Amino acid sequence: MTNLTRSNFQAHPFHLVSPSPWPLFTSLALLTLTTSGVSAMHAFNYAGYFCLSALVLLISSMSFWWRDVISEGTYLGNHTLAVQRGLNMGVALFIVSEALFFLAIFWAFFHSALSPTVELGAQWPPMGIEAINPFELPLLNTVILLSSGVTVTYAHHSLIQGNRSGTLYGLLATVLLAVVFTAFQGVEYSVSSFTISDGAFGSCFYFATGFHGLHVMIGTAFLAVGLWRVLAYHSTENHHLGLESGILYWHFVDVVWLFLYVSIYYWGS
Repeated sequence: MTNLTRSNFQAHPFHLVSPSPWPLFTSLALLTLTTSGVSAMHAFNYAGYFCLSALVLLISSMSFWWRDVISEGTYLGNHTLAVQRGLNMGVALFIVSEALFFLAIFWAFFHSALSPTVELGAQWPPMGIEAINPFELPLLNTVILLSSGVTVTYAHHSLIQGNRSGTLYGLLATVLLAVVFTAFQGVEYSVSSFTISDGAFGSCFYFATGFHGLHVMIGTAFLAVGLWRVLAYHSTENHHLGLESGILYWHFVDVVWLFLYVSIYYWGS
């Protein structure tokens, strides 16, 4: 009888995930999104509608998937210390992969900028390109993004100290600053004198700043969910892995922007 009772409990601290449909649904939504997106770029009929539908399906399936993860960690108690260490390592490796992604972009930029070819007019920025003044809107965006790094750090320390109101105010300020940064980035694109098709300079500039902007939007959603979870009393001073991952991701976004500003906006102009 004792052996039968003990067999109901697992002898290890790891979480054996229950069967879930969301990885399959997310994969199918991603496949549909990429194929329909490429088709839309080549002006296939109705491809835009498929692309929009796939985006809605992707967001829906990811939301349900993360809802289950939140339930496992908050209500079911499956996120033990061993599981949390594994999740922390996963987030860290993901950020390392993102850093290498941006390293490839910087490599492409400096490859053209340090030795501009004859096709570029043997100068950088290339002949006919009027670079954006780094001391106008880009400098303001730098101040905004660094300020958001300060507010999110304040929110983190407030949560650790049990100051719930400070956490809420810090996260709310961070999300608002992130939205303002994204809006100003859109203004910068709308008034820029060059496009992504204007040679190596345009390609590198929009590829780097555009993907950074995408990371800002993902980080904003990450922190907004963290804000909602603090409001819902999901996060405590001892257990806030999701919010901590979002904060770490946001600091990575800050650091990448500093490299972007110094390299592409200031030195590259």
